Amino acid sequence: MAKETALAFDVNETKPIICYAATMITSEGVWNKQNPLNYSLPLFLLQLVLVLVVTRLFVYVLKPIRQPRVISELMGGIILGPSVLGKNQTFSDAVFPQRGEILLETMANVGIVYFMFLVGVGMDAASLRRIGRKAVTIAVLGMILPFAVGAVFSAYLIKFNGVAERSTANILFIGSILSVAAFPVLVRILAELKFINSELGRIALSSALVNDLLSCLLLVLSVNLAQRNTPSITLLPTFLASIGFIVFNIFVVRPLMLWMVRKTPEGETFSDFYMCIILAGVMLSGLITDAIGTHAVFGAFVFGLTIPHGPLGLSLVERLEDFITLLLLPLFFASTGLKTDLGLLDNFQEWATLVTLVILACVGKIIGTVIAALYYQISVRDGAVLGLLLNTKGVVEIIVINIGKDQKVLTSESFATLMLISVLMTAIIVPGMSLIYKPVRGVIPYKRRTIQLSQKESEFRVLVCIHTPRNVPTMINLLDATNPSKKSPICIYMVHLTELSGHASALILVQHHTSKDSDHPACNKTQAQSEHIVNAFRNYELQASNVSVQPSTVISPYSTMHEDVCNLAQEKRVAFIIVPFHKHQTVDGEMEPTNMSHRSVNINILSQAPCSVGILVDRGFNTSTHLGPDQQKSHNVAVLFFGGPDDREALSYAWRMSENPGVNLTLMRFVYAEEVLHQHSDHSPDESTVLTVNTDKDNQKKLDDRLISWFRTSRENDASVVYMEKMVNNGEQTVAAIRSMDDVHDLFIIGRGEEMKSPLIAGLTDWSECPELGAIGDLLASSDFAATASVLIVQQYLGEGMEEDILETDQDEQTLTP
Repeated sequence: MAKETALAFDVNETKPIICYAATMITSEGVWNKQNPLNYSLPLFLLQLVLVLVVTRLFVYVLKPIRQPRVISELMGGIILGPSVLGKNQTFSDAVFPQRGEILLETMANVGIVYFMFLVGVGMDAASLRRIGRKAVTIAVLGMILPFAVGAVFSAYLIKFNGVAERSTANILFIGSILSVAAFPVLVRILAELKFINSELGRIALSSALVNDLLSCLLLVLSVNLAQRNTPSITLLPTFLASIGFIVFNIFVVRPLMLWMVRKTPEGETFSDFYMCIILAGVMLSGLITDAIGTHAVFGAFVFGLTIPHGPLGLSLVERLEDFITLLLLPLFFASTGLKTDLGLLDNFQEWATLVTLVILACVGKIIGTVIAALYYQISVRDGAVLGLLLNTKGVVEIIVINIGKDQKVLTSESFATLMLISVLMTAIIVPGMSLIYKPVRGVIPYKRRTIQLSQKESEFRVLVCIHTPRNVPTMINLLDATNPSKKSPICIYMVHLTELSGHASALILVQHHTSKDSDHPACNKTQAQSEHIVNAFRNYELQASNVSVQPSTVISPYSTMHEDVCNLAQEKRVAFIIVPFHKHQTVDGEMEPTNMSHRSVNINILSQAPCSVGILVDRGFNTSTHLGPDQQKSHNVAVLFFGGPDDREALSYAWRMSENPGVNLTLMRFVYAEEVLHQHSDHSPDESTVLTVNTDKDNQKKLDDRLISWFRTSRENDASVVYMEKMVNNGEQTVAAIRSMDDVHDLFIIGRGEEMKSPLIAGLTDWSECPELGAIGDLLASSDFAATASVLIVQQYLGEGMEEDILETDQDEQTLTP
């Protein structure tokens, strides 16, 4: 150690003594024979790196079993703490010495203060007022039994430290931890379980939000009881000061925030000065509430609630969320894990008590929730699922446990017990859900999973996926050109696909599920987009005839978004899913990626969809808006037919469009010239065939010929339908034939032809940029294809027995052909 200073003091000295060496912040380097870990900054940086590496490792390991991130971060802290690695004294002294605890704990608590501020920003006071009585009743009744279990068992836990006079604080601490639910963590779990858009998910979210508010109130009360040992008159000044702080934020701070919003022009970012004021306000609020006797997190949370929703709240979340949740929040969980020594639970009785507490608390929550659910005529099974979901624990519960440890209410043994209880109660939710709730998929079998199998005079069901308002005009014009009629109306299930990410998504979910009132303005960009998209489809429904629209929103991680789409398609028994391409056309004609995650969603939908799928490449099939019934639009549509199930599906969709008086359809069939010449040269009328072997290629060609023949026969008197054949020998000639017609048409419809191996496309797959579109689709969607035409790439659903159904249908239709 550099520059040691001898300190002499009297052993009876009663004043506090502080030892501080300014040279102990940073080292002078290993070349000066100094150990960097003896200095606070290098030591803290090493601790931070270790925490991030270990917690991210657990996130990766636990991801397959869908455990929330809070479990991974807690497990990372426990591994680094005295339960596992900390048992090694050398490791503990070198990496997590006692002298390094102050800086680590301070930074962890700064992270928690700002995290609770973000939680407050993510809660809209208006949406809280709109939460129904059902959610409040379920939340409160679900808390009573677990709280009672905690109160009973707290008598046992108190024996760990023998401080009988603190029994009230113990009861409150343990009851709070066992009874409340964590809203931010529950959002993630519901998204992973695909419950977030269900009625059950909406009730669970609203109830968890009520639980989160009650947990904050219990936190304040717990802190005061812990500091004063027993309820007393001294609680009154703290209570009144807290009320005054809340009133000050409502009548002074919130108007100031609204003034900031008004002073910032719409569409512009908020100034750094405003951001600095708000960030300083978080720290000042924490300082005030800590000074009046409540915890600093309470002040940060209340301050967050005053932030008006809209651009300001969204800007704060975007700027702070990643830094807080990915860097500082793991520090808090790690510091908690470092104080957790599971080795203290070293006998059977303590483990039996732990398991009994977990079981009784979970069962108590479920029973209370089921009682409330039955009152509102919700089934026992759904009530049990709600109860299990509301057992979710999160950051606020961990804060309560830490405060109990800091205030000496909880001993090391009881602290470790409650930490393990929180981990176990949250970890069992996903496995428990899989046992209790097994939604039955495909209960209602249906054959009309393709356009080709959909009856010509029946309702045509389409699922339309929208990412941004940019996708809307072309989608609506495409659907309108599909010829909704009285005999064959179109039912459109419109889904706005939104990524689930952080508190902003939690905010969207609360408002989306607690408010159906259009008078309330959108609170952020995503909700505003959703309202704009829904309104556009609603207006189309009002103006068009024989069209019904059922809008909804899917809020999910991109990695599992396709499951929501496929499940909805199965539930609604749709025949066709239309998704937008992940690229859009720029002003100079280039195709520029919008979001590469959209591409992965499309690929997953193509592989798992329960019906046919179309990918729409938008190049402006929106040149005209919906007109009156006496006014006709004119769209020139081309079908490029190479053969196979996907091309037959593409032709079936174009067939519907050809019945629209405003659509001119060109069907261009590409034929292999050498094969035609070979057939003509080999043909002899005197030859008799003894044995004929039909290959799959022959069967497919028969199906192609049959469909085209029927189509031509049915539309032979229609001047707006043109049929032509192009004889080509290779991919180069195919491309030349397509380019010769690209300036005439505004929409190409083609089959994906994923497994098609034909000399007609030879060489086209070698330079494929988007293989999911097929060889021809990739060509038409590329920037090299100088065209202003949109492209619809179609994939036919070929599930078990579908080819037989299609064959039977074609045979029936052939007999009906005039």
